[in-house]
Amino acid sequence: MQNKYKKIAEEILEYADIKINGGNSWDIQVYNEDFYHRAITEGELGIGESYMEGWWDVNNVDEFIFRILRAHLDEKIKRNFRIMAKVFSAKIFNFQSKNKSFYNGQRHYDLGNDLFQNMLDQRMNYSCAYWKETSDLDRAQENKLDLICRKLYLKPGMRVLDIGCGWGAFGKYAAEKYNVEVVGITVSKEQVKLGENLCKGLPVKFHLMDYRDLNEKFDRLVSVGMIEHVGCKNYRTFFEIAHKSLKDDGLFLLHTIGSNISQNSINLWTAKYIFPNALIPSIAQLGKAIEKLFVVEDWHNFGTDYDKTLISWYNNFINNWEKIKNNYPNHFFRMWKYYLLSSAASFRSRSNQLWQIVLSKNGILNGYHSVR
Repeated sequence: MQNKYKKIAEEILEYADIKINGGNSWDIQVYNEDFYHRAITEGELGIGESYMEGWWDVNNVDEFIFRILRAHLDEKIKRNFRIMAKVFSAKIFNFQSKNKSFYNGQRHYDLGNDLFQNMLDQRMNYSCAYWKETSDLDRAQENKLDLICRKLYLKPGMRVLDIGCGWGAFGKYAAEKYNVEVVGITVSKEQVKLGENLCKGLPVKFHLMDYRDLNEKFDRLVSVGMIEHVGCKNYRTFFEIAHKSLKDDGLFLLHTIGSNISQNSINLWTAKYIFPNALIPSIAQLGKAIEKLFVVEDWHNFGTDYDKTLISWYNNFINNWEKIKNNYPNHFFRMWKYYLLSSAASFRSRSNQLWQIVLSKNGILNGYHSVR
């Protein structure tokens, strides 16, 4: 039986020029023969878990996953009933409801500030950088922050709402450089604690709250890397609340990972180990939720920049692991390495995108002038 699954694996991997125990940097080395059955019947969940457990290895995880995605090998695997039941349940249940939002967010963002401080840039941006005319992560992240500010046409004295504010990177930058007041909301206690310290002395406030509890109007809205936690069953509610929170002449910038296809869940390994109950939206899903609420003024795709960002985070993580390893369980190193590198591959292969979308409530008279 094992020989049967090994043969199937060899045939499928051949489509992507991947060999088992081969000599290329993207060829996998298999140490446990049970890997084949698990990979063929459980797909991305079985492949990811067996990597964490050391059943197989590869010199370049990102190149291995890149080749799998570029060749669409995931479409050639028929998952077993247990795996398909998990996928189907996401179509039925609302896993991003209000009473689950704090659990979903804190499972990831409360892992430990030391992890993110040793992985991210100096301003603590946990979202795609903008690598225009630079090869430095700190500069690329400031490029991104300034791009957002310019796209929002920020002016001194404006009040800005940051939905899913992280550790306050945007709020701190916007307050320092554009003299605006920022209110940030997050479901992570650790982000509030560190964010308040990083933004001390600036007109930046943090609230530990769910976006569904918002009840105030602002000149501008921004949401960076947060709608991936909202879920398709809640997209309409999210945009209705954004509409209610924005003044009639305001602008809303949404920064999000984007999917080429409409789905109900992310891949099962990432959902189980990294981002519980997350979902990457598609153009169709966002378009339906935005309809009759906002005018789309600008839609900017710079998804390949996320590949560079993730590789920079990976290098920081590897270089600083010795400082923090005692704070994390034994399996964490391989799990986090697989997360960062497989994510980089998803953008390199163009399976995932990165969108910045500028929205207005009534349309800008004489047109919106796009910023790049």
